[in-house]
Amino acid sequence: MTDDEAVRYAVKDAVATLTMDQPHNRNALTPALMSGLAQGMEAALADEAVGVIVLTNTGPAFCAGADLSGGSPAGPGPGAGKRRGARRDGLAGLLAAIQDSAKPVVARIAGHCVAGGIGLAAACDISLAGDAARFGFTEVRIGVAPAIISVVCLPKLGRADALELFLSGERISAARAAEVGLITRAVPAADLDAEVAAMVARLLAGGPSALAAAKRLVYTIPGMDREAAFTRTTEVSEALFASAEAAEGMAAFREKRLPSWAPPPSEP
Repeated sequence: MTDDEAVRYAVKDAVATLTMDQPHNRNALTPALMSGLAQGMEAALADEAVGVIVLTNTGPAFCAGADLSGGSPAGPGPGAGKRRGARRDGLAGLLAAIQDSAKPVVARIAGHCVAGGIGLAAACDISLAGDAARFGFTEVRIGVAPAIISVVCLPKLGRADALELFLSGERISAARAAEVGLITRAVPAADLDAEVAAMVARLLAGGPSALAAAKRLVYTIPGMDREAAFTRTTEVSEALFASAEAAEGMAAFREKRLPSWAPPPSEP
């Protein structure tokens, strides 16, 4: 299911976990790792039992960015020809796949996150990091620029922060990464698993179609003019209110029970 086990894939309790497992190279963006992530995303999206996708790591680094031993993360990885269209290849395709996913994608960042790794964190819908993790757009230090990942990072950053971080190559704390908007929140490392589990539980309480629609709104509405946005959102609202999912959700609310899609409360 994943490429050469660069990424381990597991499903439990409606959660698909993609674990980058190349600690020997700090989970650099090798073709094998990118292909493994792409295959894992495809498997999770095709599995009706999966409601949320979690992206995480083993070792001291979440992702160290480009594989400096050779090759470019911009190019296609193994199996790229099996994915639809050129924009599904390489790092650009992987970041697009995460943002286009109809299912929420949560990053559990248990280690340092630099260069292309920040792109992965920024592309995820929600990113929680242990407070010891360090972040940095270090590309300029080796004579390149954070080009591809800028597509997913710049919408989250103010211009002043983007210029400082892109141009200086400075490494910053997880707390600063959250402050500037690159990640959702920094938490004590000892609490990371509990915080991710709590976030996943909140996401699984939402209707699958409603979650997909809410995510699309975030990515599409800000770029539309007002009249087009009102037209689009009226259509979305009418379709959702008329759906079987909404009927079930409203019935569950009236009857003071969980909707059919929500997992039962966990045992204490």
